[in-house]
Amino acid sequence: METALILHLPAKDSQTPDTFQHTLDSIFSQTNALHAVVALAGENSIDLPADYSDSILVLQSEGENLSYQLNQALDDLDTDYIIYLDNQANPVILKNACLDMFYLAAHRNPDAGLIYADYELLDGDELKEIHLLNHHNGRLRDNQDYGKVFFFDRDALDQVYGFDESLEYNTLYDIRLKLSENCKLVRLANKYNGSLYRVLAAGKEANVFDYLLAGKDVQLEAEAVLSEHLKRTHSYLEPGAEYQSRLEEKDESELVASIIIPVNNRPEFMAPAIASVQDQTVKDIEVIIVVNGGKDDPTIPEVKRYMEGGDLFAAKKPAVQLVVVDINNIGFCLNMGVRYARGKYYVQLDSDDRLKPDALEKIVAEFEKDNQIGMVIGSYEVWEKQDSGELVRREDIPVVTHDEWTEENGRNNLLRINGAGAPRSIPLQIIKSMGYFGINDEPFAQNYGEDYDMVLHISEKYKIGRIHDPIYEVIRHSGGTDHSIDQVTIDRNDEAKDRMRLKAIQRRKDRYSIDGKQFKNRGRFIR
Repeated sequence: METALILHLPAKDSQTPDTFQHTLDSIFSQTNALHAVVALAGENSIDLPADYSDSILVLQSEGENLSYQLNQALDDLDTDYIIYLDNQANPVILKNACLDMFYLAAHRNPDAGLIYADYELLDGDELKEIHLLNHHNGRLRDNQDYGKVFFFDRDALDQVYGFDESLEYNTLYDIRLKLSENCKLVRLANKYNGSLYRVLAAGKEANVFDYLLAGKDVQLEAEAVLSEHLKRTHSYLEPGAEYQSRLEEKDESELVASIIIPVNNRPEFMAPAIASVQDQTVKDIEVIIVVNGGKDDPTIPEVKRYMEGGDLFAAKKPAVQLVVVDINNIGFCLNMGVRYARGKYYVQLDSDDRLKPDALEKIVAEFEKDNQIGMVIGSYEVWEKQDSGELVRREDIPVVTHDEWTEENGRNNLLRINGAGAPRSIPLQIIKSMGYFGINDEPFAQNYGEDYDMVLHISEKYKIGRIHDPIYEVIRHSGGTDHSIDQVTIDRNDEAKDRMRLKAIQRRKDRYSIDGKQFKNRGRFIR
C-alpha cells in the first residue's frame, strides 16, 4: 500500500516557520514512510524549509480554490490512499504511528472511503481531548467537526470524480457527503492518549450564533451542496410536493392562541414574559405556564400574582393558567400545556424570552394567508441581561431571520441547520395529530430539541409560513441553556438532532421516485 500526503504551505500571517517545521518533522518521522508529500502554496505562503526542498513537491496556486488545488495534486499522484492535512489555519502535528494506524483501519474497513480520527487540541498550556462523533446518514450539518486529517481511499475519490472545482467554500462538506453515498466513513476513537494527531490552536467557545457570521454566499453554496446530495440519495423533497390542507372543520378552540411557557425555578423572568403576552394587540389569547419544579418551586407564587386573587390580576387582560408538575422535562411540559390549551394555535415562549406586542397579530395573519401552512416561524432579536439586571439589545448580532427557510427549499435546507427559528407557532390539532412533542424519548435527548422532530415532520406535509420582522426577543444570560456550553453538552445535543435527521432521511427514502414524481397509494408508498 502506498500513501501520499497533501498539506498547505501556510500563510505568513497564520503560522511561523518554526510551527510549520514541527508539522513537517512529524510527517517525515512516521514509522511507515509516505510515498510522496505535496505542499499547496499560495501567494503569501511561508517558504519551504531547505531541509525538505528535495522531499516535497510544491504546487503554486494563483488564487485557485481548494478543490482545484487538491485535484491538481491528485493528478501528480498515483497512490492507493491520500492523506489531506488541513493545516491552513493551525499547525497539525502527527503522532509517529499515525500512518500505521490508518493502514490498519483501512485493512479492517476495506469499504471505507474516508477515515477520520479524534485529536488533541493544545490550547495554551492545556491539552484537551477532542472526541468526534461517529458518522451516519443523519450527519448533514455543514459545521460538523470531522477533524483536520482525512485519510481518503483513492478509488473512492476517483469514483466521485475528485473534488468539485465549482465550489469556493464547501469542498470538504461536499466530498464527505458524496463519499458517504457509496462508502463507509470510519472514525478512529480515542479514550485516553489514543489520538492520531495534535492541533495547536486556541480553543474556541461554542457560539449558537456562529452561523450568522458566515457570508450569504457560503450559506447558499452549502445549501446547494446538500440539495444535490439529497437528490442523489432520493431524499429530496421537490418544491410544493405533498403539501396538504389543515382540517379546519375539526377545530373546537375557544381562543385564538395559547402561549405555553415551561419553566423551572426562574421567578425573576415571569413578569416580563407574562407582560409580553398580556400586552399583545390580539387579546383573545391565554398564557399557560407549566412549572416543572414541583409545589415548592419559587416560580409558583410569582405566577399566582397574575391570576384571580393576585395583586397583579387584570380581568380584561389575557388569562394566566398555572400547571404544576414535578418532572423537569420540557417536552412533557409542552404536552401538558397542550392538554389544557383552549387556543387554536400554540405559540412558543421560553420563560426567559419575550414576545413583541404584535407577534400574535402577525402570526395569525400568516396562517390566514394559506390553508396549507402548518407552522409559522418568526424572526427574533438577541438581547442580553447585564449584571445590573438591565436588558440590552445585542447590536452585533443582526435580527435572526433564518433566511434558509425559503418557500422552495426550506424543508430540505433545515436538515443542514440546527435552529428552526423562533417563535414557532403550530395549530393545536396538528400537534396532536403528530403525536405531541418529544419527551426525551429520542436517543441522546435531554431537554433539547423537543420540537425539532415535529418541525421536520410538519415541513414534509405542510407549508411553512415566515415572518421576517422581529416578533420575539431572545434574552441571553448566565443561567441560559445556550450560555458557555461545554463540548460534552454540544455533542449530546448534536447527537439528538442528528438522530432526528436520520429518521427524516429514512422517511424520505421510503418514497419511491419516478421521473422526479412521488406516488402514493392509499397512504402507502409504491415500491
